[in-house]
Amino acid sequence: MAQDEHRVYVLRHGTTEWSQTGQHTSRSDIPLTVEGELRARQAGETLSALRPAGPAVVFASPRQRAQRTATLAGLADVVTEPLLAEWDYGDYEGLTTQQIREQVPDWTVWTHPCPGGETAADVTARADKLLTRITRAGYDVVLVGHGHFSRCLIARWLGLPATSGVHFALDPAGITVLGHERGVPTVERSNIPPWQQG
Repeated sequence: MAQDEHRVYVLRHGTTEWSQTGQHTSRSDIPLTVEGELRARQAGETLSALRPAGPAVVFASPRQRAQRTATLAGLADVVTEPLLAEWDYGDYEGLTTQQIREQVPDWTVWTHPCPGGETAADVTARADKLLTRITRAGYDVVLVGHGHFSRCLIARWLGLPATSGVHFALDPAGITVLGHERGVPTVERSNIPPWQQG
C-alpha cells in the first residue's frame, strides 16, 4: 500500500461514569456505561462507513473500556497494545480538573506535571514508539484508546509536540482519521461522532 493510501483510524472508547463526571482516568479500569456501550456500537457503524473494504490491523489499550469498545464496534482480531494506555495521571487519578486546581491553580495536563505519573516527554516517547510500529503495518490501522493519549498521538503524527494535543478534541466514541497528502501527514477527519439512527 502506498503511503498516501495508509490511514490510521483513532477511536476513543465509549462513555464511562468517570468520563461523564470529568474525573481523570488512566490506570483505573472503569467500565463503559449503558450509553457508552450503545455509542461504541454506533462508532463501529461509523467506522464501517468511513473505511473502504479491506484488511486492517486493530490495536486496543489493555483497559476494559477500550477492549469493550473494540468488541462492540465489531472489530476483529484485536491486538492488545500497552502503548495505547491513557496518560498516567499519577496522584491526580480520579480527580477532576476543578479538584486539582484547588491545589494547583490553572492546572491542565497539557501545561503542568502529574506527580507520580507520566510527563509530557514520557507520553511523547510512547506515542512515537507506537507510530513507528504502526507505520510498518502495511494496511490501515485502527487504534482504540483514550482521550488525552490519543490527542497526543494525533499531534505527534503531525510532527507537533505532544502537548499540542490540546488543539484536537476527541469525544467518547469519536473517531479521527489520519492520513497523508503527497507524503505529508494530515488529519483527514476529526472527532467524528458515532452514527446515531433516527
